[in-house]
Amino acid sequence: MRLTLWHVFRQPLLLAVLTLVGLLSALLGEGVWDWVSWLSLGWVCAVGGFHSLRNQ
Repeated sequence: MRLTLWHVFRQPLLLAVLTLVGLLSALLGEGVWDWVSWLSLGWVCAVGGFHSLRNQ
């Protein structure tokens, strides 16, 4: 199966966008934005932890 650029970079781009949203919401907002930052950055950490444990 031949992979396109979209297939290769789809997940890393999603994680990069989630990281950017999390960092900006933590820096610029209060209240609900704190929850947005926790959820988005927590999701990125969970995905990284899952893949690091899966490949052992």
